[in-house]
Amino acid sequence: QVQLVESGGGLVQAGGSLRLSCAASGRTSSTYAVGWFRQAPGKEREFVAVISRSGGTMNYAASVKGRFTISRDNAKNTVYLQMNSLRPEDTAVYYCTAGLSEPYVFSDHRGYASWGQGTQVTVSS
Repeated sequence: QVQLVESGGGLVQAGGSLRLSCAASGRTSSTYAVGWFRQAPGKEREFVAVISRSGGTMNYAASVKGRFTISRDNAKNTVYLQMNSLRPEDTAVYYCTAGLSEPYVFSDHRGYASWGQGTQVTVSS
């Protein structure tokens, strides 16, 4: 398994930007697709974005498409989530994850083996 640590969360006004980082250790992240999920109080954990092992394929939730960008630097074992045009409804704890296994699809949180501890993102109106 790979160990994941998120950073970069914080408080930002609506319309602002944040960049989250997910640093991997142990078995390197380059062997995995890596995803971002988020969970707001009282809500289910929801898919945000995922990037393939090579970084050539990205997928996004409809709610963030065009505003968020996922990228990775395998030399640094780090995956990033650039979040622009933030909205109050983006407020949540953001988690990075890796180790997707069959038969789950990338947007199903149940399929992932490794999770970070999460980083809080709060967007004020």
